[in-house]
This record gives sequence, C-alpha cells and structure tokens, in this order.
Amino acid sequence: MSITTEGAVYACLGIGAFLAAVLPRLLSRLPVSVPIVFLAAGVLLYLTPLPLPAVDPVADRGWVHHLTELCVIVSLMGAGLAINRPFGWRSWAATWRLLGLAMPLTIGATALAGWALLDWPVSAALLVAAVLAPTDPVLASEVRVGEPSAEKEDEDEVRFALTSEAGLNDGLAFPFVLAAVALAAAGESWTGGWMTHWVWSDVLVRISAGVAVGLAIGLLLGRVLFRSRARSLRLAEQGEGFVALAATFLSYGVAEALHGYGFLAVFATACALRGSEHSHGYHQVMHAFVEQIERLLMALLLFGVGAFVASGGLAALTWRGAAVGVLLHLLIRPAAGRLALLRGPGRPNERAAAAFFGIRGIGSLFYLAYALGEGGFGSYEREMWAVVVFAVLISVVVHGVAAAPVTSYLDRRSAESSRRDARTGPGPGPG
Repeated sequence: MSITTEGAVYACLGIGAFLAAVLPRLLSRLPVSVPIVFLAAGVLLYLTPLPLPAVDPVADRGWVHHLTELCVIVSLMGAGLAINRPFGWRSWAATWRLLGLAMPLTIGATALAGWALLDWPVSAALLVAAVLAPTDPVLASEVRVGEPSAEKEDEDEVRFALTSEAGLNDGLAFPFVLAAVALAAAGESWTGGWMTHWVWSDVLVRISAGVAVGLAIGLLLGRVLFRSRARSLRLAEQGEGFVALAATFLSYGVAEALHGYGFLAVFATACALRGSEHSHGYHQVMHAFVEQIERLLMALLLFGVGAFVASGGLAALTWRGAAVGVLLHLLIRPAAGRLALLRGPGRPNERAAAAFFGIRGIGSLFYLAYALGEGGFGSYEREMWAVVVFAVLISVVVHGVAAAPVTSYLDRRSAESSRRDARTGPGPGPG
C-alpha cells in the first residue's frame, strides 16, 4: 500500500506544528536557530521518496505572494507590540540612521553589484537589491526585543534597533521595488514622466497614507479596547488575544484599499495600540497570540524554501549570483550599517552587531513574488529566485548560528558594565 500525498502533507504539517512549539526552548542555548531546523527539514524530506507536492515559486507565484504577505504582516504586529521604548526622534536615533542611511546605501551597492557581476538591466538589479534590502521581521526573532513589559527603557540598543528597523523598512522598501517595476515597464528609460509619478504617488502619498491609516486605527482601537464606556467592548479586560489579528487585517486592508503601504500601517497600528496603555498586561496576551501564528507560518514557509532548494531551485544560480549574496551579507550591509551608526547610540560592539544582523528572509520572498507578478522581468525570473533564495539561505545559516553567541556576549558585557557603573558611578558615554 503506497503513501498518499494528502496523508504525507498532513503528517508533515502535524510534525512541523509540534516542532514549532518545542524547538524555541530546546534550541535556546545552542548556536542553531529554529529557521535552520525547518530549512534543513524541507531539504531532507524532499530528498526522500515521499509523494510530496512540488514547490515552484514561479509556477505558484500567487500562493507564495499571499502566504509570505500574511507572515510578514503578522510579524509586524508582533514587533510593534513588543517595543517598550516610546516613540521619539532621539530615542529612536539608531532606527532613523539605519532607515535613512543604511538601507539606501545597501540598495545602491547591491544594485551596482548585480548590474556589474550579472550583466542584468538596471531595473532587474535594482529589483533584487530592493527586495534584499529590508531587515526581516520574521527571521530576526533571535535578535528581536522580547515580550512587552511595563518598563520603558529595558531594551538593549541592538535588539531595539533591529526590531524597529525591521518594523519600518519592510514598508519603506516598497517604493524602490515599485521604481524597479516602473523602470522595466519604461524599457529602462529614465524619462517619460514615470519618475514624477513615482516620487509623488509611490513615495510621498503611499507612505503618508500607510502611516496615517495605521495611527488612526491604532488610536481608535486603543480607545475602544481599553477605555470604551461599553464594558462588552473593553476587550482588554476579556483577554481575547485574537483581537491582535483583527487589528492586523483591518489596518492592512484599509491602508491597501486607500493605496497606502499596508506594512507601514500594521506596524504603526501596533505602536499606537501599545502607546494607548503602555503597561497593560493585555499587550502580552496579544503579542503571545500573534507570535504563535508567526512561528507556524515561518515554519511552513522555510520548509517550502528547503523543498525548493532540494527540488533544484538553485539550478539557475551562477557563481556571480552567489557572489552578490555573499557580498551583501559580508560586506555591503555591515559596511553600510557601520557607516550609518557611526558615533550613534550604544557601545561600539553593539553598533557593530546591529550593522551585521541585516537579516534577509520572508519579506524578500514576498517582494520578489509581488514584483514578478507585475511583469517586465520574465527572462530573469528563475535566476532572480535563485539569487534571492541563496541570499536568504546565507542569512538563515550565518545569522542563525551567530545570533545566540553574539547576543549572549553582548548581554554579558552589558551586565558587567552595569555592575561596574553601580560600583563606581557611570562614566562618560560612548563615543
């Protein structure tokens, strides 16, 4: 009697869900991350003779687009709810530096590398650079801030910088993706009026709309959930965690319907909700709920990435494409991050860690699936998927192995510094 495809799929889903629940605790002190395990599981299972369905992001672009989209918006809600530090231009200085300097520098340098090494059109090189630029909110869980707490200044600079960067740059990378799509549609011409439309609509209007919608919905929901006159609407007193999912879908849907950036809206909603009643325990309930959903979706998607690799998905990868991924992780992002954070907040080793952990992942897969659905890159699709997936593989392995020892080292140094300050009094701030 042969094993059916349906039975094999459900068995794998059950095992995967169980592992998603237990692995974070089992691996908490080991230099192996949960994403590495699910990626390896996908590779190994698809090398067996089990009758598992094929995984092809080119043929099944719609599924990839929507599954990655769902995973990213859920992760953005969790990231926004977890941040304890109140919004501010000075307190979020590392965030603005990473967004305003590191991300554009990373996009420019990666696009130049893709154009020079791969002999691609500028639009194709810009697209791959844009999809690989954002720090991923999903796979950055090992270096993200923890669960919400009543304290407003209990986050170390590395975790805060990476979490806030990941929360905002997924939306801010969208204009660069749309610029690549528009450039391809214009036949690689920089004239024709598309740039004026891009600056006005794709940059100014859509960013503003996304942020405005997110803040409005977050403030409105905060008023209803925590301070409504009707007891039945004060859901914060009921502990209904899935309200976080309602807030996620509502803000994303309204922003997209109004042609704003939904990713920005979701993160802004989460931050506004958190600011409504900063120390309320309901934030922990909502955060725990979305974190569980995020973990399940992450497991499913990384299993799919492993399956794609095992099925020959990297056949279109050349050494030049691989070089782009290696340069991005080992040179471009660390150098851009160090430059952006020069003389910024935190100790030198913290700034170096924040510059290094520019994690690529699910968001990159979403952006590529979205852009390829808009057309204009047909002859490069397979090679683009190979380059982007290879870059994600590097990130999963390198950052996954480094996350635990690096964060443990930084935590020890921070504790030593705190004990030293307690004995002698705080010294001058870092340069």
